[in-house]
Amino acid sequence: MSSNIARKVEEIWRDVLTVPSGQEDATFFELGGDSVTAVRLVSRLEEELGVWIDVGDMFEDPNLAALTEVVAAKADEAAA
Repeated sequence: MSSNIARKVEEIWRDVLTVPSGQEDATFFELGGDSVTAVRLVSRLEEELGVWIDVGDMFEDPNLAALTEVVAAKADEAAA
């Protein structure tokens, strides 16, 4: 996985969810994620990384690491 993708996903995650210190491993819902937040997060990923993620994926309650894996896999698919 590209470290650039991981850094960008983390930046977007932290910006959209306003992750407090000490909750770096918290899941989407633990960080107050909801449908509006899911749309914002997915839109930013598409705009900034060119990777389309289904909004429904956010309701599987991923943490940052899980989301980063999904984005990296989608980026690999797009590059192939």
